[in-house]
Amino acid sequence: MVLDREEYIEQAYFFRTLRERLLENMPTQEVLDHIHEEILSTTRLPLAIQFLGTELKHSGLLSSGFARLPHYFTKFQAFVVAQSEEERTRFSIDIGFLILEREALYRANQPTQPGLFVYQFETLSRNRLGYDEGLGCMLEDPMFDSDWRGFLVMVRQQIGIVDFADLVYLRSHFYVMDQRRIDPAYEPPLPPLFGEKEGKIAKANRGRDPLYLFAALQRQLGYPEVPRSKSRDDLASKLATLQAKFREMEIRVKLIEGEARGQVDLSEFIVKPELMQKPEDVD
Repeated sequence: MVLDREEYIEQAYFFRTLRERLLENMPTQEVLDHIHEEILSTTRLPLAIQFLGTELKHSGLLSSGFARLPHYFTKFQAFVVAQSEEERTRFSIDIGFLILEREALYRANQPTQPGLFVYQFETLSRNRLGYDEGLGCMLEDPMFDSDWRGFLVMVRQQIGIVDFADLVYLRSHFYVMDQRRIDPAYEPPLPPLFGEKEGKIAKANRGRDPLYLFAALQRQLGYPEVPRSKSRDDLASKLATLQAKFREMEIRVKLIEGEARGQVDLSEFIVKPELMQKPEDVD
């Protein structure tokens, strides 16, 4: 069910505080053990946080607790946290919690179904989280009514085949207006889900990168902005890059010196015969 406004306000505070303290290298379990005391006690979030802490002790995963509280956290929220815990992805946990923080703030301040859909869809697109599973989670969001769930099923089937701008334009009031200029008696086979302005912006972005459409909706209509992952620019990564380049230069200098003396040692570049054997040939 859709939660009260105060629940989303406290959720936004929780996600922001948890993200900030994790960036300070505080253990997740330690943060969860104390942060529930800061949350407004008239909400259900303190109990949810205590459950998250207990589940983290048992499973070692924060996303497991989110998934086991479907009556409070949405499936999309659990999906974002789970993706941030995947080691094979470059989706960091601080970006994941920032995404959830902004979504909670949007839900607390007169959200619309088109705005929430575009925000969640851009989250999937910008961070490459996977459309099939992501849209499946969006389908279960209580804010979307039956018309929107039908649209999400269609998007899940057509994404990658039909341009995203077309998906928005063809289900907008602006498309209906365009058709009625040609045929005044035109009636859409499905109810429009996007407004006139959304349809106009989508039509102007047909055939272009969907990120341009997301940015235009944010500028023109105040849609929530999805945070972007920052490239690594810390001292440790720069030092590792310099060290790798230094080792490469050392090898080159040794080769040049060896060649000058007529004593080039190529043994380290020669693959040993035993390494060329197939696994089934090795006893």
